[in-house]
Amino acid sequence: MNHFYYGQPFTLESGDSLPGITIVYNTYGALNEDKSNVVWVCHALTANSDTAHWWPGLIGVNKLIDPRKYFIVCANILGSCYGSTGPLSENPQTGRPYYSHFPRLTIRDMVGAHILLRQHLGIGRIHLLMGGSMGGYQALEWALMEKDVIGRLFLIATSPTESAWGIAIHTAQRLAIEADPSWRDASPEAGRNGLKAARAIGILTYRNYGILVKKQSDHDPEKMDHYKASSYIDYQGDKLVNRFNAYCYWLLTKALDSHHLARGRYPVIEQALRNITQKTLIMGIDSDILCPLEEQRFMARHMPAAELVEIDSAYGHDGFMVETEKITRYLGDWLKRS
Repeated sequence: MNHFYYGQPFTLESGDSLPGITIVYNTYGALNEDKSNVVWVCHALTANSDTAHWWPGLIGVNKLIDPRKYFIVCANILGSCYGSTGPLSENPQTGRPYYSHFPRLTIRDMVGAHILLRQHLGIGRIHLLMGGSMGGYQALEWALMEKDVIGRLFLIATSPTESAWGIAIHTAQRLAIEADPSWRDASPEAGRNGLKAARAIGILTYRNYGILVKKQSDHDPEKMDHYKASSYIDYQGDKLVNRFNAYCYWLLTKALDSHHLARGRYPVIEQALRNITQKTLIMGIDSDILCPLEEQRFMARHMPAAELVEIDSAYGHDGFMVETEKITRYLGDWLKRS
């Protein structure tokens, strides 16, 4: 894990600014002589910069994205709780953590920080920029913000705008956090129970009916409580609470809601997509109810150099992390051809 500190004011899309930002990042492998082997991975909502840990079937020695071949970079996003500047960081004006006073962020702000890190690392061109879910949001923004820097794109389970469905889900999650009596306390423990409830809502959208029925059904007809599905949701909520923060979750879901490639650029989203001219592989998962296939099909129709692959998977949205064997096959073939 590495730290990059940018000591100048960092202006946000909202017009607010941060007096300086820290970016935590991981790298794997080494730059080749002409710096043409960079693979940059953008992570999803509650992940971190250790992409070899959370995408192990795709990234690592003897995997498709192998550090012996590529220089792999992943940066923790602004607003997270894994070291980059966010609500738990110290506000230099008060000497205390920002907590609820951290300014509103957008996906473009996150990419702006990535660009500063790219410049710091002396990277002039990214051979392959890849991301799933919220990571795909960042990759799409970056493709427009630095058109001449991004060579190829790999996007999975993602969308060019946040849908009304996604915004409704995030609003329900924030309502759960806000209903916690400890929400807005000046403490890193604020909103823990609300965050657990928000994660429970999220899990229902990351999975789907089929996979929960298959994996979490009880086969004892006499049972009247303590169901496997209940225990599973409870367990998943505790897992997130023990590694994440309610202030960060609330802030980042707001950033997701504001995702729209056309904002401030073009009158319609189709025009924004037509201006992403990099060779792109788009993957969608047939059981994904959070970013359904129609969103990837829409992108593929309007991006001039895009190819679409539809993956058959029972794992819903989380298939982008689970189905690494299928992803490796299709992505590997596409990289050879492109």
